[in-house]
Amino acid sequence: MRRQLLDPVGTESVAGVVRRLGAIPAQLDAAAELAVRVRRQRSRPGEVARALADGRVIKTFAFRGATHLVTPEEGGAYLALRAASRMWELPSWQRYYGLTPADWPRLREAVREALADGPLTRDELGAAVTARPKFGHLGFAFADGAGTLLKPLAWQADMSFGPPRDGRATFQRLDTNPRWAGLPDLDEAGMRAVEAYFRAYGPATPDHVHYWLGNGLGAGRRRIQSWIAAFGDRLALVHIEGESAYILREDLEDLAATPASAAVRLLPGYDQWVLGPGTADAHVVPPARRTLVSRGANIVIVGGVVSGTWSLSGGQVVAAWFAEAGPPPAREALADEVARLATILGRPLQPTARMT
Repeated sequence: MRRQLLDPVGTESVAGVVRRLGAIPAQLDAAAELAVRVRRQRSRPGEVARALADGRVIKTFAFRGATHLVTPEEGGAYLALRAASRMWELPSWQRYYGLTPADWPRLREAVREALADGPLTRDELGAAVTARPKFGHLGFAFADGAGTLLKPLAWQADMSFGPPRDGRATFQRLDTNPRWAGLPDLDEAGMRAVEAYFRAYGPATPDHVHYWLGNGLGAGRRRIQSWIAAFGDRLALVHIEGESAYILREDLEDLAATPASAAVRLLPGYDQWVLGPGTADAHVVPPARRTLVSRGANIVIVGGVVSGTWSLSGGQVVAAWFAEAGPPPAREALADEVARLATILGRPLQPTARMT
């Protein structure tokens, strides 16, 4: 809870919050902003959008092909892992898009040149790229809802999301961001990403690391296992209720000195608290509630465990408490967290609790 700036609530900047968690899901702007602001003692509406506009964080396609906020300094490591699959070289991709691996350098150049004068919408980018005879057949790949071709362009750092225009997403060159640190070598990227995971989510098992960095499109289990093994004595083995997990050795003393937390926190759906370890981790998400959490319900955590969901109904925060979670927290604890949420959202709110 302390590592993820939830108990106590942190004092990091927007970029500091994103850096601490590694990445923050950004499919929904409101959820991404709430995920950041609940981890900051003082925050302001629109601060995530301002950080994006200033280049202090970037929005791009990252884990499992979804959009995430990452920092320009550390984000290159995650993009390098995404690109490691080289999915655009698959025969199915070559057939579907009519592109060979040899065509991709020219496609990437076309995209960068199209974005040289500033951000473009999907339609505008598609028009610029398909104006080149070699890529004239790709109009369908830039249609609404057809973003798959764009993902490898993001993973290879040719572009990231730009500021929205009239409610529509835009794309911009990534290398014009002065904070952009580039794409590291794959092994360097892997070591950095594994270390960041253990620091933010440890104690963790190798399966946790494989889930976060390997599931879907990624570097592959064998590579990830080799990076974990390369840490050697830097990883310390700990036993938690009979289960083995690992933590960075330099964090072991800090872990041992950390008291148990009973803090109540209201988090948005798809928060990194559950996506980092994965919704299949029964220590965090009760197995019977995994589907509910995986579908993006707003969550109530108590001492780090998902113990209910919450929703807004008028001026009420309705907390639906899981019966298997035991007695709900003291009314004062829930009321204090609702009051904090009210400050973040800028509207008066009252708590209401029910059992499910």
